[in-house]
Amino acid sequence: MLDWGVGGLGCYQLLKRVRPDVPILYLSDTGAVPYGRLANDALSARVQEMLAWLLEQGASHLVVACNAASTVLHQVATGVPTCGVIEHGLRAVPDSLQGTLGVLGGARTIRSGLYQRGLARSGLRVRARIAQPLSAHIEAGTTNTPQFERDLARIMAPLRRADALLLACTHYPAIATQLQRLAPGARIIDPASALVEAVCGRWTLPSAALRDRFVTSGDPGATIVAARRVFGVHIARCEQLSAKR
Repeated sequence: MLDWGVGGLGCYQLLKRVRPDVPILYLSDTGAVPYGRLANDALSARVQEMLAWLLEQGASHLVVACNAASTVLHQVATGVPTCGVIEHGLRAVPDSLQGTLGVLGGARTIRSGLYQRGLARSGLRVRARIAQPLSAHIEAGTTNTPQFERDLARIMAPLRRADALLLACTHYPAIATQLQRLAPGARIIDPASALVEAVCGRWTLPSAALRDRFVTSGDPGATIVAARRVFGVHIARCEQLSAKR
C-alpha cells in the first residue's frame, strides 16, 4: 500500500477490519517532494519506483491509496493486480445522487479533471475545490489552530449547502467532523470504503501469519506520531527506506 503520507492508513484500517489475516506492507513516501507538487513525468517515475520497491519486498497486490499518485497510475506498469483510489471514488457516488456534489482534493487531483469528467451526468452539479492546505494541516497536527479554521472556512464557503461531499484525498476522513459542521446537510462520501470492498471482493488476497510492516522514506518517528494522531494507528516500529531510493 502506497501513499505520500499517512492518509492511506484510513484504507489500511478498513482493510484490516475486513481481512485481519492479510499482511500489509505500508509505504509512506514523505521523504519525496509532495506528490501534488511533482510534474507529471516526475510523479510517474516516482510512483513506478516506489511500487517496484514494494514488489521487490514480495508484494503480490498493490493499492495506491493516494489520489495524486492515482492520476498517473495509467502510466505505470506493475505486472500484478493494482488499483488506485480515484476509480473507487467515482464508484462510491450513488447514481441516484442529485443536486450539488462538492469534490475536495489536492491541486493535482482537481486539475486532472478525472472526478469532474467521471461524475458528469444530468441532475448532478459537481463543484470541485482545491483543498491543498488541509492535508498539510492533518500531517502536521495543526487542525486545532486558527489558521486551519480560516483555511477550512475559505475552502468550504461555496459548499455549505452541498448535498454531498466527496473526499478526494485520503487524509480528509480525519477531519470529517469539521467538514460536516460547515456543510450540515451534506452526505460525506469516503472512497476508502469502496476501495476496500473492491479489493476484498475482486482479488484473492494472501493470508499469512506475518506482521504488518510500515516503511517511510521520511522520518520514521514523525510517521509513528502522525499515524497515532490522525487515525489512531499504533505503529510499534517504522523502518527507514534505503537512502538509495
